[in-house]
Amino acid sequence: MYRWLCALTLVTVLFGCGAEEAVPTTQPTQATAAGELGAIKTYLLGKTGDLITSTTALETASQRYYDLAKAANFDYATLWNSKQAEVGTTLNEAKAAWLKSSPTYEQMEGIVAGVGSLADFDVTLDAGSSAEEGGDSVVNYDLSLADGRTIAKPGNLFGVTESTLWGTYDAFRITDVEADINGNGTLEFGESLPEANVLLAAAQKLKATATELDTAAKAWEPTDSDAFSALVVMVPTMNEYFDSWKNSRFVAGDSSTQRDFVAISRLADIGDILGSLQVVYDSLSPKIATLDADQDRQIKTNLQGLRDFVADVHKKEQAGQRFTAEEADLLGAEAQNRADAITGQVSQIAARLNVKISE
Repeated sequence: MYRWLCALTLVTVLFGCGAEEAVPTTQPTQATAAGELGAIKTYLLGKTGDLITSTTALETASQRYYDLAKAANFDYATLWNSKQAEVGTTLNEAKAAWLKSSPTYEQMEGIVAGVGSLADFDVTLDAGSSAEEGGDSVVNYDLSLADGRTIAKPGNLFGVTESTLWGTYDAFRITDVEADINGNGTLEFGESLPEANVLLAAAQKLKATATELDTAAKAWEPTDSDAFSALVVMVPTMNEYFDSWKNSRFVAGDSSTQRDFVAISRLADIGDILGSLQVVYDSLSPKIATLDADQDRQIKTNLQGLRDFVADVHKKEQAGQRFTAEEADLLGAEAQNRADAITGQVSQIAARLNVKISE
């Protein structure tokens, strides 16, 4: 009890306790009329189309960087010394394309990861671990490089491309060339030369998988079970995401050994995921409101409240506040408590509607 009271006190000090303290967030775009399950599919296809566009740009920039490296016979010191401006521009374009691609996927992850027929794409794209890391969600693909090498089960594709572009995994970067890409005289975080074969292969695989996801999404016809299952599976994942944030450079700083989630705060990802889940709930809302209008309003309010809570933490981080590991744990616990309450409410409604939940 004492520990719980301390946690509640710290969360209250950091963020206040009244609903009026919530930071408003942009509501998710509704692709078609709310209340139709087709709105979920329309929203998803908009995101998969955007993902194909941005991953194509990443593939194009990665191919250009590969061509520059190949022309230098993969002598990266020569490449950097002779083509600094061109290499810098190309890598900045690749990073910009990645920074569009990753949030685009996060904005549909609540649907992709929460729907059984699509969930394998989430493992490949964003959630799977490498064979080296092990665990229960090792990816099921190998990465074939242009030079004939194969990297067995290298990890999820956003993690591979991110760690290659930002140089957070030595096996995927050139460690013996210092590349001051922005030319300010200081080697800063993220300034390194990617291993060109790895970057190109991973970018190609990412674009190909985005295209496969788009095809699968077009064939998918959402059901009430899909929608309720996505909510029940994905809403109560706050501890996992906050733990990842705690271990990232956004909290742990230079002591972090986490090789992914380095370019974008995990807090931004959580907000995007919750946005996609609001799209899912809005498609179910009219049916739920017919059954229990008060419960429908409460779930909507609580979902928005959870998203606002995460947005408030993110806003403070963007303003320069650095959170400690202890604070991250307490904030994660608060978010998880909120998420568990929402999940219980959704599960109760599903039971009353005789909708099967697939977990």
